[in-house]
Amino acid sequence: MSELISLQPVEYLAIGHVAVDLTRSGKQLGGTVSYAALTARAMGLSVGIVTSAGEDAPLQALDGIQIVNIPTEHSTIFENVKTETGRKQTLHHQAALINFKHVPQVWRNAAIVHLAPIAQELDATLTEQFPTSLVGVTPQGWMRGWDENGRVFATAWENSEQVLGQVGGVVMSVEDINRDLELVEAMAHQTRVLCLTEGESGSVLYWNGDRRRFRAPVVTEVDATGAGDIFAAAFFARLHQTRDPWEAARFATNLASHSVTRVGLNGIPTKEEIEGCLMEVLS
Repeated sequence: MSELISLQPVEYLAIGHVAVDLTRSGKQLGGTVSYAALTARAMGLSVGIVTSAGEDAPLQALDGIQIVNIPTEHSTIFENVKTETGRKQTLHHQAALINFKHVPQVWRNAAIVHLAPIAQELDATLTEQFPTSLVGVTPQGWMRGWDENGRVFATAWENSEQVLGQVGGVVMSVEDINRDLELVEAMAHQTRVLCLTEGESGSVLYWNGDRRRFRAPVVTEVDATGAGDIFAAAFFARLHQTRDPWEAARFATNLASHSVTRVGLNGIPTKEEIEGCLMEVLS
């Protein structure tokens, strides 16, 4: 594990695997924690990551962010191939599992804790360990399974009721739940705030028995990779700052739309985009 003595307290703690994504142009850093941490930092928050990655992960893309890295031989490696029937995803390696003991003491009171599994790597009991924090969850990694060849498929989210009942906010995409809107409705009744992202259609927020849609601005999409992760970080950050889920969802929807106009981690929002979206929401 990384040296802990020099760690400083953080406001936004992201927990989960970074990913090494195999693309036509080579290896790229991915994973929810990568996009979320960079977005939170762009919004002016101090950020830490608890992850597990091998020497094959290009962590230099996260320069300036404090990282606790659990030793592992291989990083979590995904390969995504677009087909006529949708995306074919293969998991080539899974890094080490993460539990509460890996979280340094100095980070356990972070204002925002983002649990961001991508490959069944997080212990679900983590949701119970941060009583003073806003705990946000992007559960896609708890809703994935894979066969002996690494072929990824959708699977039931075990312990979902336990998690949903504990956390302060949940963000998931329509792809995560295979567009099963009845499932989303059921989950929304079990948790405080649930936001469903729908790509270019925007997002739908469920809160306090109400449901509201937020339309995304029309943009020219170049690469949607990481847009949902950017949305989640923006949503959790604004939710903590304002305690207003409606405002947080509108802000996150607008900000994430900018990200799809650029490729990969280049989609992390700029200072100008953040300020512009804040002005739109507050006007």
